[in-house]
Amino acid sequence: MKQFQSLMARDGHTFSAYLTDPDGRARGAVVVLQEIFGLTTHIRRVADDYAANGYLAIAPALFDRIRRDLVLGYNAKEIEQAMGYRLQIPLAKTLLDIAAAAAVVRHAGRVATIGFCWGGTLCWAAASQVPMAAAVCYYGPKMLEQSPKTPTCPTQLHFGEKDSSIPASDVQHLREAYPAGEYYLYPAAHAFANEERPDRYDAPSAALARTRTLAFLAQHVG
Repeated sequence: MKQFQSLMARDGHTFSAYLTDPDGRARGAVVVLQEIFGLTTHIRRVADDYAANGYLAIAPALFDRIRRDLVLGYNAKEIEQAMGYRLQIPLAKTLLDIAAAAAVVRHAGRVATIGFCWGGTLCWAAASQVPMAAAVCYYGPKMLEQSPKTPTCPTQLHFGEKDSSIPASDVQHLREAYPAGEYYLYPAAHAFANEERPDRYDAPSAALARTRTLAFLAQHVG
């Protein structure tokens, strides 16, 4: 079953989340964290894919803090708008929403976060502050700058070698701060796993990253 559900964070904020069930008994759960564009078709498709692989998947609408049901496209104007919206949301508030989403699916077993871009950075932050079994961060920019604490759960990280927003020095700093992480680099640009962005999408890299993510989830979630 695929549905939108209303959740409440600990501070009383109510927000929407996309919930998708696996066929049969769940192996565990995943919280899918959006890019700066909202709950796009891409993010919902990612949640559906993990549900098809046996996980109860939930994707919280993190922009509901400032504007409900906000979904943006990928042109230059909308990217600028999206970055502006992101800056209006304090990290601490977003972590409350992530924790609420994780609580809703925790009955399914161990819970992991999987995040993309902004969601990748949030995934890194949540891995140190929200009880999780595992975290998978896709091309999250400025992770240490936005959240200097390192993960307390097993964490896998994916980066594009051609990603101008995440220089190699940033990845190296992450490795030094958190050597326990599982790091992968791909011959691709930022957002290489987003099939809705043909200028960025790299099918071989996306497929390999997905395979590695599923193996990581099988190891640490179920």
